[in-house]
Amino acid sequence: MAKKQFKAESKRLLDLMIHSIYTHREIFLRELISNASDALDKLYYRSLSDDCTGIDRREFTVTLTPDAAARTLTIEDNGIGMTKAELEENLGVIAKSGSLAFKKETEQPEDIDIIGQFGVGFYAAFMVSDRVTVLSRAFGSDEAYCWESEGADGYTVKEAQKDTHGTTIVLHLKDNTDDESYDEFLQPHRLKALVKRYSDYIRYPIRMAMPQSRLKDGCDGDSPEDYETVSETETLNSMVPLWRKNKNELTAEEYHAFYQEKFRDYEAPARVIHSATEGAATYNALLFVPSHAPYDFYTREYEKGLQLYASGVLIMDKCADLLPDCFSFVKGLVDSQDLSLNISREMLQHDRQLKVIASRLEKKIKSELFAMLQNDRETYETFWKSFGMQLKYGVYAEFGKNKELLQDLLLFATSENDTTTTLSEYVGRMKDGQDVIYYIAGRDRDQLARMPQAELVRDRGYELLYLTEDVDEFCVRSLTEYQGKSFKNVSDGDLGLETEEEKENARKQEEENKDLLTFMTEAIDRKATVKLSNRLKSHPVCLSSEGGLSIEMEKVLAAMPGEQGQRFKASRVLEINEQHAIWATLQTLFDTDRDKLKAYTALLYDQALMIEGLPVEDPIAFAQTLCALMCE
Repeated sequence: MAKKQFKAESKRLLDLMIHSIYTHREIFLRELISNASDALDKLYYRSLSDDCTGIDRREFTVTLTPDAAARTLTIEDNGIGMTKAELEENLGVIAKSGSLAFKKETEQPEDIDIIGQFGVGFYAAFMVSDRVTVLSRAFGSDEAYCWESEGADGYTVKEAQKDTHGTTIVLHLKDNTDDESYDEFLQPHRLKALVKRYSDYIRYPIRMAMPQSRLKDGCDGDSPEDYETVSETETLNSMVPLWRKNKNELTAEEYHAFYQEKFRDYEAPARVIHSATEGAATYNALLFVPSHAPYDFYTREYEKGLQLYASGVLIMDKCADLLPDCFSFVKGLVDSQDLSLNISREMLQHDRQLKVIASRLEKKIKSELFAMLQNDRETYETFWKSFGMQLKYGVYAEFGKNKELLQDLLLFATSENDTTTTLSEYVGRMKDGQDVIYYIAGRDRDQLARMPQAELVRDRGYELLYLTEDVDEFCVRSLTEYQGKSFKNVSDGDLGLETEEEKENARKQEEENKDLLTFMTEAIDRKATVKLSNRLKSHPVCLSSEGGLSIEMEKVLAAMPGEQGQRFKASRVLEINEQHAIWATLQTLFDTDRDKLKAYTALLYDQALMIEGLPVEDPIAFAQTLCALMCE
């Protein structure tokens, strides 16, 4: 029989289908099962609208039959089947979809859940087969036809015999090569795993027929003739997705078991988010907030994303576009009926539906986390220890794009008590007349409580946020303000806490000691500007900064790999406490012994560096100067 040619640049397009569009050859099984499910859907729909007798929807099934001896894998369904014309139309024209045409022809296409709409998935079979045979008999017809092809060279269609309606696809698997083994698709355990991965939630049972050796009645089993071969079937898929069930039907144990099995976690999740949404985008979502961070979460190797299903068929294992980076810790899945798929189910178009789903998920996750914070603080604080840094990075990233989304979820250490506080709680405790949120940044909470810069603020009874992680100060500076209250680093510039009398006295002291302060600035080679302090109470000196870059931010940037971070330097200020006895000594030395004043100034600057956790630039000179002064 003469071969018929494909009607669409056959060889070039089919080669593209096989070698470029699909990235994993195993997905051929997903595509063929989805097509079989579509055929069952079509017959199901017809049985509802037409006067169809003899259809028992309970018998709808997809059957897989591997035959290692013949090197064939058979996928069979008892769905609507195809006529000769439909075989040629659907399989003879690459990218022609019978499923899409069927959906368009129905009066209410939005009610028909057809998985395959682009007509190319069938040809994925040629990734693993050197010959594909399709035997089909349309429902209501007495005639059956066989379509067969060995690839891009064309196909044949001839009359055949088939007892019942439906379609049987026989894949004649390719021979193994040095680089590729196709035997895996004849192994029952491998087929079972692929169905579980990609097609577990197809609504019809997917069964595998396997020959089994059974002892004949009345035989003792002493010889091979005592056994007979029978075919037994096993249902491979669960059919009913957990996420499509009503939340009221499910228990916490069922959610937790599903999460731990599917996402391979040894602990139950901290939060379960189960939602069904209709409207601009219709989808079901089942999301989980883990109770602990994966070992690789804060590494480049970690890959975010939700599993994406289209009508119960897995399309992508990690769809990154469904989650913002700030919520990259969330695990789970989304199942939608109205996503626009490109010619491959693996190539998802970035369309409006996907963006709408992502936006709604973002708001839902934020809402659930906030509810956890409000109603289950202990669980939230445990969650925060694992993922709080990610939320803070989310505030800082993308020029503060997500700061309004995340600001109410943040926690900080506080001088108020030993626990953490939200920004809302801090503002709720603010003193009358306080218009800024005070904070101090450093490595250790206990050390921050003793820092000289914090003395005046704490003396006035103001609460301090303790920023102890590298990202903290970048985070609050990205926020700029919260509920109309700006943020103020107690080590930055003027705190604005002095009375007018105190300010006037400070200006007078600066003017009277202008030459002394200039000499001290030059004594440390202008590494810092020396000024009198308006914030110190008992400590002799401290370092502060002027401008947008704080000393703590400078340390964070300097610790970054490469040389780029070394270029960023804070504008340092060495503040001297005029109420401390050391100030009188410095004034006296300016008149009597400027060499010793220079040594004292260097010591005070090194002391301020050490208080800040910064390295002393010349430890040997520091030790020698200190010993020399001790010997006087």
